[in-house]
Amino acid sequence: MVNYHKPESKAIQELKDIANKLRIHSIRATQASKSGHPTSCASMAEIMSVLFFHTMKYKVSAPRDPSSDRFILSKGHAAPILYAAWAEAGLFPTSELLNLRKFDSDLEGHPTPRLNFIDVGTGSLGQGLSVAAGMAYVGKVYDKASYRVYCLVGDGESAEGSIWEALHFASHYNLDNLCVIIDINRLGQSEPTALQHNMETYRKRLEAFGFNALVVDGHDVEELAKAFHEAQNTKERPTALLAKTFKGKNFPNIEDLENWHGKPLGGKADEVIQHLTSLLVNPGPLGLHPQKPLVEDAPAVDISNIKLNTPPNYKLGEEVATRLAYGTALAKIAANNNRVIALDGDTKNSTFSEKIKTVDPSRYVECYIAEQNLVGVATGAACRDRTVAFVSTFATFFTRAYDQIRMGAISQSNVNFVGSHCGVSIGEDGPSQMGLEDIALFRSIPGATVFYPSDAVSTERAIELAANTKGICFIRTSRPNTPVLYANDEPLSIGKAKVVKSSPKDQVLVIGAGITLHEGVKAAEELAKAGINVRVLDPFTIKPIDAATIIKNAKEVGGRIVSVEDHYPEGGLGEAVASAVALERNIILKKLAVPKVPRSGPPNVLLDAFGISARNIVAAVQEVLKL
Repeated sequence: MVNYHKPESKAIQELKDIANKLRIHSIRATQASKSGHPTSCASMAEIMSVLFFHTMKYKVSAPRDPSSDRFILSKGHAAPILYAAWAEAGLFPTSELLNLRKFDSDLEGHPTPRLNFIDVGTGSLGQGLSVAAGMAYVGKVYDKASYRVYCLVGDGESAEGSIWEALHFASHYNLDNLCVIIDINRLGQSEPTALQHNMETYRKRLEAFGFNALVVDGHDVEELAKAFHEAQNTKERPTALLAKTFKGKNFPNIEDLENWHGKPLGGKADEVIQHLTSLLVNPGPLGLHPQKPLVEDAPAVDISNIKLNTPPNYKLGEEVATRLAYGTALAKIAANNNRVIALDGDTKNSTFSEKIKTVDPSRYVECYIAEQNLVGVATGAACRDRTVAFVSTFATFFTRAYDQIRMGAISQSNVNFVGSHCGVSIGEDGPSQMGLEDIALFRSIPGATVFYPSDAVSTERAIELAANTKGICFIRTSRPNTPVLYANDEPLSIGKAKVVKSSPKDQVLVIGAGITLHEGVKAAEELAKAGINVRVLDPFTIKPIDAATIIKNAKEVGGRIVSVEDHYPEGGLGEAVASAVALERNIILKKLAVPKVPRSGPPNVLLDAFGISARNIVAAVQEVLKL
């Protein structure tokens, strides 16, 4: 094997000692919190010891240094041993471990980036490997740096399809800077895993996915050290260490037994700690230095103040689909900043994310039809502020990745989602392709910003704003061409609505977005012929909604509002408006939305049949005027 030097016997013994110290810390921390997963920690103790005290390159003084190796604990319930490793490495006193899970401690039950050594929140299983793959992709393709990415996966969570999506992605892109460790400890939460210790099946599966698959004794530090060395020297494909381990390893009368998942040891703790202490040859301070010098070759990155490289250039009334304007804007900000990237799930010629390839083909990442992995990879790509990631697909397909998006918010991720083909306005493709729940999904994400631009100009500005906005952003784009409403120099801001049609004699406020804003304008023109003036408002962002402008304009028209949206009634524009006016007296709201599962048909027929066309808005206005 290339340049492999077997560790000295003293170092091997120290690694064994560290593993048992990490077990002791995990027991004590979970005893103090009266909750946690000490047996899940015990199975991976030698893996953590070898990684943190022999293999990985990192700075204790700067855990998120851009040139340092990355570690993702996908089986987040084993957080206590991760905290213990960083404490033993010297980041904080080991006494702090006894604050595990306390309200005023950031050592939470599962890892979150409240801690300066955590890149993403984990614990919703099956997600860590996608994030690690995104980090590795950035390291190999954009940073072209020496750092490596390690991801520890539990055997139980390897049943998740998202794990296999991530394995495929990593292999397809030859991510040889990625090392996956599967902690195969045989036992799940409630019963043994499906494969238990059938190591040959694991090996065949990982090899079939294109990995350098190494079956190792997960409790043999020398074997682990050698395997990690091989992983470092394997080129053009990622490596998977398939570590045969035992849950509760070195816990007498607990090791490899069922019904110990997620339980502190209680009355058995002292006995087990005494046994573990007896295994220590050197219980004192470490002779090993946990840090190895970094190769500081990750380039400096600036992702601030991203702008369109040229302003919008449209004519008023020109018909342009907002999905096409997204592609145009994406290319413009990519030309302005070389860290803007686009990821898509094989819909790039429909979402128009492919336009970024006209600027730089390498800035487009094809994730294929695997939306959970698509979102996870984007989350990893955005870590440590290495890229500005825009993720696109049909709006409805984000629903299958809701958990990844939710965990992205917990991870304090800055990822921008663009969902096209929303609502019944897509027409003949039918309800399976229609995003009718997407606004509700993204409105429910804490801290998210939800844009719903209604023309090409506002779409370009939404993309520019999203690129500079912290947290999760969602931009909803439409399939049909719609008229340009705004001048190219129109100022647009998050949380600021626009009145697009008004008169001093207005009697009703119509609020629409996207397709339905244009239907609202048509309805206003039709009503004007009958002597009824209505005001039309474009919210621009659904979250935050511009409550002040809505309330002001509603009061000016006598307190009557009609909202109309190409979305189901629950959780969309109408409910955002209802929340905005909930504490106001003398305001009534009639909501128009798609009331049931729609069907295929021409867009205009569907808008009318499902109650959100100009004709339906006219009828709703006439109805509220009678109240």
